Amino acid sequence: MKIVILYHPNSEHARQVEQYARDFERAQNSGSIELVSLETKEGADMARLYDVVRYPAVLAIVKSDSVLMKLWQDEKLPLMSEVASYARR
Repeated sequence: MKIVILYHPNSEHARQVEQYARDFERAQNSGSIELVSLETKEGADMARLYDVVRYPAVLAIVKSDSVLMKLWQDEKLPLMSEVASYARR
């Protein structure tokens, strides 16, 4: 499972998202979170593909076939333990 956060790096929530990703890697032995800017082609394409409309958005994606398993959208980030449960799959 791959965990991705789609966000705008030059926004008011950027620092919170980046800190969340760092804290997740330190606290949860479940791998890392990939930060993807919505200002890149990859980020914009991913937002369209998974119908993401609110940011930041945390996505749990199956690596092998890119199926979206869970999506959290909005400024309130999910509990790290909940994200970790998907990361371990």
